[in-house]
Amino acid sequence: MKVVCVGRVPCVCLLVNLVALAVWSPSSRAAEANGLQDKSRYWLFNPTPENLLRELTTDRPDMTESPFTVDAGHVQLETHIFGHLRSQPDHDGTITKFYELGETDIRIGLTNRMEFNLLVAPYGIVHTRRSDAVMATRVSGSGGIDLRMKINLWGNDTFEKSGATALGLLPFVTLPTDRDNGISPSGIEGGFILPFAVKLTDKWSLGTNAGFNIVRNDDKPGTHTEWVTSASLCYEWTDAFNTYYEAAGRFGTRDPRGEIGLMGMGFIYKLRRDLQLDGGVNFGITKAADRINPFIGISARF
Repeated sequence: MKVVCVGRVPCVCLLVNLVALAVWSPSSRAAEANGLQDKSRYWLFNPTPENLLRELTTDRPDMTESPFTVDAGHVQLETHIFGHLRSQPDHDGTITKFYELGETDIRIGLTNRMEFNLLVAPYGIVHTRRSDAVMATRVSGSGGIDLRMKINLWGNDTFEKSGATALGLLPFVTLPTDRDNGISPSGIEGGFILPFAVKLTDKWSLGTNAGFNIVRNDDKPGTHTEWVTSASLCYEWTDAFNTYYEAAGRFGTRDPRGEIGLMGMGFIYKLRRDLQLDGGVNFGITKAADRINPFIGISARF
């Protein structure tokens, strides 16, 4: 996803100011105003005590990133155990099948409102086959590595009552691991996501994302900008079992079949306080989107 040069300096300045606000704002006064214990003194090497930990909240299984961060000094592993994607036929009739194995988001709480993420994709398999071809091609290997920094501006510890909101910042950079395996990007990519959430009722909550990715061109040197947006509606059936329903779009892809539109649904089941299982399926609703993408995963906090 490509950024217009004229707008880069103002955007960078705005991001720097928002980061400064998140890190140095007087969070202790905000905590006192809401009747909460001040957790601003905790950081990577002075972990948040177990009795003050927030409820386990993950960025998976939906496509919408949450605005909430991992408590300071704690690590959260969110693993895509297995996923399968089957594409729609492209302009020359080629169908692609992609198998994802073990993709893991390692989330490390730096402060009460900031975390560092390392997203690794250790192994994937891609099968491609044209409708008029007898032989199929197969490639395998690791995907790119994402370096992310999530900052919660508000809502980390106050997202309990109806009407509560939360907002975060999520810039990221993607590094290639193997430029020639067809799975990893061929060069450095990156982007920015603005995660927002609102507590609609005691049972319903809504998460939204808006952002952009700067990605490598497939047909020529250079990059272009793709714009992303999503909304995920979650219902809490019990303290342990939730379901979600999601819509997502990707625009500016330069795909001759058009833009990418997806619908998804899935579940989250908490096995215990710091461990949860999830699964779901995404469906393509436009010609350029993958036809179907079922998956299952697990998350744990330490």
